[in-house]
Amino acid sequence: MAPRFSRGAVAYAKDGRSYTVDEVEDGIVYCTGSNGAETEFPESALLNEAEWAARSDGRRDVSYLRLQQARAYAATPAKLDRAAAERVLARIERLSPGILDFAAFTVATRIMVENGDQDLVPGLSIVKCRAVFDAAKPEIRASLLATILGTPPAALVDAGRLGDNLLRAMIEKGLAAQAEAYEAFGDRPRR
Repeated sequence: MAPRFSRGAVAYAKDGRSYTVDEVEDGIVYCTGSNGAETEFPESALLNEAEWAARSDGRRDVSYLRLQQARAYAATPAKLDRAAAERVLARIERLSPGILDFAAFTVATRIMVENGDQDLVPGLSIVKCRAVFDAAKPEIRASLLATILGTPPAALVDAGRLGDNLLRAMIEKGLAAQAEAYEAFGDRPRR
């Protein structure tokens, strides 16, 4: 019978984290995580690449649940008017279609990296990230977008009461600092 794990192979914990196998001895798999930390698991607690690929992809759903529960979606540091935040988000979506998708994906990416799940970022679904984003309170969404655009949340919400040109200029200025990331996002398949 062929061994399930060999030195240098990738092993997956049941929570989806991946590890590089260093050694297997007496039913214990010694591994190194993506952050360089060494750890060990009983062989039964890990899946090899073939088993992980054959498994239903429940890890991705778990990560979206974890995204919803992340600190970024918990509360906004600034006090914002809910109705004004809703209005400005609707206007921004009208003026720059897709920017809220970009914001949702960027926030999800940052959360995944903070949690040490950067290896899952390429598999993030824009549609699911946007669903998590849309489930948050409007003032939280406006605050997250303001952070991405590099503007104070109150200033962004207040700009919603002014003309479209000012709001458009704020969006363009904020995205200029992230031009490469925004362009790369535009090339991602919307799934």
